[in-house]
Amino acid sequence: MPRRAAAHTGRRSSVLAALAVTALSATGTPAAAATAAHLPATPADGRHTMNQAFVQAAGRFDVPRDLLAAVGYGETHLDGHTGQPSQANGYGVMHLANNPANRSLEKAAAITGEPLSRLRRDTAVNILGGAAVLRSYADRLGLDGDERDDIDAWYPAVAQYSGTTGRAATRYADTVYAFLTHGFAATVPGGEQISVTARPVAQRKGAHSATVAPEKRTLPATAGRAPITPYPSALWVPADAHNFTVGRTARIDKVIIHVTQGSYTGSIKWFQDPTAEVSAHYVVRSSDGQVTQTVRDSDTAYHAKEANSSALGIEHEGYIDDPSWFTDTMYRASAALTSALCDKYGIPKDRAHIIGHSEAPGTDHTDPGRYWDWNRYMGFVEGDSSSGNGGSNSNGSSGGSTSGSSDGLGFASYPLLQSGASGAQVTAVQQLLSTQGFAAGAADGSFGAATLSAVKAYQTTRGLPAGGIVGPKTWTALLSAGSTPTLRQGDSGADVKRLQRSLTAALGTTVDAVGTFGPVTAKAVRTYQIRQGLAVTGIASSNTWAALHAGR
Repeated sequence: MPRRAAAHTGRRSSVLAALAVTALSATGTPAAAATAAHLPATPADGRHTMNQAFVQAAGRFDVPRDLLAAVGYGETHLDGHTGQPSQANGYGVMHLANNPANRSLEKAAAITGEPLSRLRRDTAVNILGGAAVLRSYADRLGLDGDERDDIDAWYPAVAQYSGTTGRAATRYADTVYAFLTHGFAATVPGGEQISVTARPVAQRKGAHSATVAPEKRTLPATAGRAPITPYPSALWVPADAHNFTVGRTARIDKVIIHVTQGSYTGSIKWFQDPTAEVSAHYVVRSSDGQVTQTVRDSDTAYHAKEANSSALGIEHEGYIDDPSWFTDTMYRASAALTSALCDKYGIPKDRAHIIGHSEAPGTDHTDPGRYWDWNRYMGFVEGDSSSGNGGSNSNGSSGGSTSGSSDGLGFASYPLLQSGASGAQVTAVQQLLSTQGFAAGAADGSFGAATLSAVKAYQTTRGLPAGGIVGPKTWTALLSAGSTPTLRQGDSGADVKRLQRSLTAALGTTVDAVGTFGPVTAKAVRTYQIRQGLAVTGIASSNTWAALHAGR
């Protein structure tokens, strides 16, 4: 695709909040506006720690600290790129932008009184600017002091911070609130640890500061199901007509792997911008492997120059110089998509026909880069569920299926499912609901009205958001239901398999459901316990089971 695009350059960038369709207002200053005189004192070494910066900026503008950190994490994984601009001319941890569609950098300068140069390069000042812009949106929405203390009330302001509108803005805000729900821990440049503690999801009634139940007001649903695709759980957000050509001039004979050099939501929005002149057929999210289709397979996306007419393009959220974005869940979800495409179009499952953008004819791009694990990926495409584990499953025993799917319930990942979806994972949801006393209709793999009604009833009974969408929380509660035996390394059996499947859904990382409790399962239990604030023992006891049953 053209060099002007935000995706696929060697320089890390964020397009998440930079590709706005509505310019930010140049007026309006929060009541708590800061000036240079209000900035925190600089330590003797001339630097602020990032933790200090988040706390102080949050206090100055009355923005919840964890919300501010989650927005920064969604934008850049808290990497300010040493003050260098992104392709969309955005700067710093908070990606304050300076382009015709998004003037958040100038807005931050007007509110804080800080010069543009400091907002671009000084991490503490950049975070202060991000807090200022978020507060300005809260003021525009009319949030008073009590409402600003409620993290759920900020959802519309977070959507505005995205610089996008409609489904893209909703998806951005959903992602930020997913970080608040699950929590995260990141090591930022320089070695400092930044973390946000997980919050369980709660219904709006009775919600409190330790839970997440965002007030979405009138924001739209995220997306519909993709049309006529070999990957039925894909969402559908069409690219602008200027960014692809209807039809093809050649037979589809290859799949090209890309890395977005930006965020999932931002890349999808970029493809909707009529000036972008770029697109891809599919985009895959890092955290949970969610897939969105933006161009029909039968049309020619603009992603690989000379290869466009004969190739299908798959974008992967992340940056080529940061392997942390290339999660096991992303590899597996993308490989399942590629395998389905190869089956549909008769494409050989080999490296001559599944290639990187850097290998496409006539390209000047370097993605997916040196950190993309081709051996692992191709193993998944070819059906080897243990790829990347040296030929053994993740519990250290040889052979066996990663998913343990003989009963139809085990999968390498548990994707988002909603009304209209179909396939084996829908069948699994129907089986689980029926087993637990909720009438989901026939286990036919079609997410229809009966399944939707059963999902909503189940979610209401379990205290989960009753939107009828099966996400990580609902999957975790469904898969973990049952007795609560104490399990530790060396144990085996059906309860261990149930635990492993539950952890796969809860963590978003595959824990091979082979029914043997090995060291990798123990590590997964410890990781889950850390995220939930439980005693970290690596042993699944009643407290761990209780959290899983609650869908945490």
